[in-house]
Amino acid sequence: FGDMLSLISIDVSYNDLEGPLPNVKAFNEAPFEAIQHNKGLCGNVVGLPKCNSTGNKKRNLHVEARIIVILILSFLGFLLLSGTLIILGIINHRRRRIMKRENNERANDLDFKSIVSYDGKVFYDRIVEATKGFDSMYYVGEGAYGIVYKAEISEGQTFAIKQTLSSQEDSEIIDLIPFEREIQALTNIRHRNIVKFYGFCFHAQCCFLVYEYMERGSLRTVLNDDERAREFQWDKRVNVVRGVADALSYMHHECSPSLLHRDLTSNNILLDLNYEARVSDFGTARLLRPDSSNWTAIAGTIGYIAPELAYSTVPTEKCDVYSFGVVALETIMGKHPGDHISWEYSSSAQTESMMLKDVLDQRLSPSGLGLRDAQDVVLIAKLAFECLQANPRLRPTMGQVSRDLRFQVPLDLPLSTVSLEQLRILNVKIIGAFQEMR
Repeated sequence: FGDMLSLISIDVSYNDLEGPLPNVKAFNEAPFEAIQHNKGLCGNVVGLPKCNSTGNKKRNLHVEARIIVILILSFLGFLLLSGTLIILGIINHRRRRIMKRENNERANDLDFKSIVSYDGKVFYDRIVEATKGFDSMYYVGEGAYGIVYKAEISEGQTFAIKQTLSSQEDSEIIDLIPFEREIQALTNIRHRNIVKFYGFCFHAQCCFLVYEYMERGSLRTVLNDDERAREFQWDKRVNVVRGVADALSYMHHECSPSLLHRDLTSNNILLDLNYEARVSDFGTARLLRPDSSNWTAIAGTIGYIAPELAYSTVPTEKCDVYSFGVVALETIMGKHPGDHISWEYSSSAQTESMMLKDVLDQRLSPSGLGLRDAQDVVLIAKLAFECLQANPRLRPTMGQVSRDLRFQVPLDLPLSTVSLEQLRILNVKIIGAFQEMR
């Protein structure tokens, strides 16, 4: 406005203006009405206060102070926001560390009863770490189709890891479908005398199953060690035979569909600290290709295979019954019964006078058997010979064997006078009477 010298009149009323009026004729001669109702005008006009340079300075200082306050508040707000984000980041980082530590602790204390709820990689890593990559120092033994290792996941959490053949070019493991069927069968089995199955891992270079760890190892291992065999007293041996019979009875009669073991031996009957039996390694032959060199015409172990499998490749539950008979005799004799399982040998002249007490495990002094143990041992021998009948139709079912083993049978003769021939003849008479009743 200061350069507008030709300006004649103005009207700036009602504009909330403030500050000094320009020093030109139009403003100096303007009526008060033309400049009223403004916020803080000053100048040489009637009705307006005179301009004061000190007031202007104060107003300028006031404006500057407001700007500084705004800047300070903005800076503090920035600091507050940054601090909040940093604190939240630290809290989130600590929370993740805590969660990771808890996951590691959970993995260390892994409860394999709910193994499916855990990350498969964590499961695999813990097993490999516990066995140091399946090092030989953790070797426990070998089953029919794999090597067993001991894995101590944490204190009080020890498991048996059975590493099967890897899926390489020369491997005999077939594709995943039969493997998954086998796992499904194992998962659905629940019996106190069948080894507990907790989980599995299938990898291109590593395939293993996870079972409960049995402290005393296999029945065969115990029988082959003189010191351990002497600790394996008659009552414990009787209990093991009963446990195996119960497990097979469950598999044959209570599972749907029925499950056949097909390879029952003393090597895959495991014992815990209390000598409770657990049947293991059943059905694993189904993991092999039919043209595998391990398959041949028979699935099983020589010395335990039922004779009918020599001319038939179709197994039945009576094949398991025969294998049980061999294992039962092995348990009370302390070694594989050998030729005693052959009916031709048992009926020969050289065995007619062979006494039962002479073929029992001599490490336990059979002559010192108590009455109850003697009754149980004779009953086991009698049932074992029934199970070893050459004709599978004459063998009892595992349900019948399991029930018979729960009853005490009084002895008509002292144990020292019972011969193998008497047990065999007694067996034939019972079978004959049973057939006549039918």
